[in-house]
Amino acid sequence: MSAALLNRLKPAVSSAIRLWNCKAPVIDHRGPASVRLYSGLMEPGAPLFRQLFESESSTYTYLLADTDTREAVLIDPVLETVDRDLQLIDQLGLKLIVAVNTHCHADHITGTGLLKKKVFGLKSCISKHSGATADIQLSEGDRIPFGKHCLTVRETPGHTDGCLTYVTGDQRMAFTGDAILIRGCGRTDFQQGCPKRLYESIHTKIFTLPAHCFIYPAHDYKGQTVSTVDEEKKFNPRLTKTLDEFVNIMNNLNLPKPKKLDISVPANLVCGLHDI
Repeated sequence: MSAALLNRLKPAVSSAIRLWNCKAPVIDHRGPASVRLYSGLMEPGAPLFRQLFESESSTYTYLLADTDTREAVLIDPVLETVDRDLQLIDQLGLKLIVAVNTHCHADHITGTGLLKKKVFGLKSCISKHSGATADIQLSEGDRIPFGKHCLTVRETPGHTDGCLTYVTGDQRMAFTGDAILIRGCGRTDFQQGCPKRLYESIHTKIFTLPAHCFIYPAHDYKGQTVSTVDEEKKFNPRLTKTLDEFVNIMNNLNLPKPKKLDISVPANLVCGLHDI
């Protein structure tokens, strides 16, 4: 395929659903560095997958479901987009059984509480170290089943004490929350943040996944949708540094506090069990 044709196809490729393939993703290096193209074929038996976006906080919500049992899991729902998510779940004929958060968010209110009000029997999940309420308190190695599939929990603290990464059973997809972003990582200057812990979490719990494992973060502010373990190990400008260099970078970011910090954190500590 010519470079000219690839350039014309980029918008369509970037907006397509993520493709599922046992082979490593094909990365096109001929276009701009910010563009990453993936190719593959959806395999029979792979879970249904949708990546959804909330624009105000630039948050990704992820929907995974078993295509046979129709059982579904929602990762990092946002309060303002609960109705959108439920409409999609209804359209696809799915049964939402679990809503999980990667951590106690500081920039938006989770949709978990409102979802529990609207979906009978729905269970909420969050880390036992988060300080937040939920039906299920998760820790290292726990599994979240949906049909024949599951998500396995890896504790990845550093951005907060209660950060979790959810990995599919075949280790093809990792939902990393704010621990590792695309060419970046979560800040460490509040909510029990610690750059040393974050560096160690990423290198021992995420960078030890297969090189072709897709990384899906909780946020992206540049329109990027997905990365891989191999890409971040090679190109992440913070995580290719030594520990000391990383700590120095994180301690000197001087970022403004999230606008909704004072509202979001108190709400997120309780709405795993209650509607808001």
